[in-house]
Amino acid sequence: MTPPPSEPIKRLLPWLVAVAFFMQSLDTTILNTAVPAIAQAMHVTPLGTKSVLASYTLSLAVFIPISGWTADRFGTRAVFASAIALFTLGSVLCGLATNIAMLVACRVIQGAGGAMMVPVGRMTMARTFPKSELVGAMAFVAIPSLVGPMLGPVLGGLIVVYLHWSVVFFVNVPVGLLGLYAVWRHLPDYREAHTPPLDTVGLVLFGSGIALLSYVLEVFGEHTLSGPLLLGALLLSFALLAAYGLRAVRTPHPLLALGMFRIRTFRAAVCGSFFTRLGLGGIPFLFPLLYQVGLGFSPIESGLLVMPQAMAAIGLKALLPSILARYGYRRVLVSNTVILGVLIMLFATVGATTPIWRIVVQAFVLGFFTSTQYTSMNTLVYADVRSDQMSGASTIAGTGQQLSMSFGVAIASLVAALFVPERLHSVPSAMIHGVHQAFLILGVLTVVSSVVFTSLRWDDAASR
Repeated sequence: MTPPPSEPIKRLLPWLVAVAFFMQSLDTTILNTAVPAIAQAMHVTPLGTKSVLASYTLSLAVFIPISGWTADRFGTRAVFASAIALFTLGSVLCGLATNIAMLVACRVIQGAGGAMMVPVGRMTMARTFPKSELVGAMAFVAIPSLVGPMLGPVLGGLIVVYLHWSVVFFVNVPVGLLGLYAVWRHLPDYREAHTPPLDTVGLVLFGSGIALLSYVLEVFGEHTLSGPLLLGALLLSFALLAAYGLRAVRTPHPLLALGMFRIRTFRAAVCGSFFTRLGLGGIPFLFPLLYQVGLGFSPIESGLLVMPQAMAAIGLKALLPSILARYGYRRVLVSNTVILGVLIMLFATVGATTPIWRIVVQAFVLGFFTSTQYTSMNTLVYADVRSDQMSGASTIAGTGQQLSMSFGVAIASLVAALFVPERLHSVPSAMIHGVHQAFLILGVLTVVSSVVFTSLRWDDAASR
């Protein structure tokens, strides 16, 4: 194991990791604003572009499981730098795509790079900072990374209006080149002296099962497959995942160390994060549909309406460590999750007559509680995890997060599609109605997910 880095490197490390967070958040938020323009350019419906968003998060979920193993085997510096390079290459290819199928394929390449960036970055942070400093360090990392969500929607709107939708991908190139240089020069290079062989069979079983399940969720309700075929594909995906589960408990070095779920705080963090993000994951997909297609706002106006959410998240970061220390993870996460669900459902009341100031206030409040939720869940993962379990914990947590976000987009799109027939996708009133139903469903899912955090103890924050 590489010795701990010096104090100057520890001060620089959060900024290096933030490069990856910034690239991913900027890419996603710019793309969300550009969804209607991409749909028009590629001659598909706005809801038909969900595969562009879902394919990326699905790619993350499939490739994240090997991020911990590759970092242990080849070193955090080489893996992190390679991930940034692959993500940047994927961005260029996305900008050159000429049809929706090609764009989806290039997003998969982009996702393969992104799969290594965030979990390896978090793992490096967790290995560098003691647990007593990790909450503050993670919160600091999130501050520059949240500049992406703040700039992304407006930048995406400006690009769509004055340039071309493909430019939303090309903006990643200078950030990627800068990050590649900084990471290769300064990132600590942690690696294990001995790494077990990669669980290739487990990777095939898990990746195939997840990919098939995501495909079923994506095409459900579109009538592109018959009922028996959909059912067969669903059962096959469950069988593949069940086969992986059996293998994971019988092999000494599984792809995902499911035995870590015996750790109570880890189990609550990962499971709670999964179900909470099912609700939150679909929100960025729904906002542009509501604002641009439903309410008729321009891409720039739509981006401005999302900015308050990111601004609130940035403002909270400095306060979160003291909030968790005072009230504890259990109280914060249970109450915050319920509040989040209610706030999501409140967006089902936003219509053509809703004043702009109310939309701005709702977005600001949603950003405040979303930031609390994400940072609390991300740091709780490592509360009772040993140093030799860091890579496994980061891998499982990252996989669960991306799966839930991918499923969240699929659920949001599915609910909206059920209430908005394809012939009515360009009718504002119909789109508003469908998006409202999606907000209600996602809000209920979020409220229900608060039950998972009741397994925490009142003094769990003391271990931080």
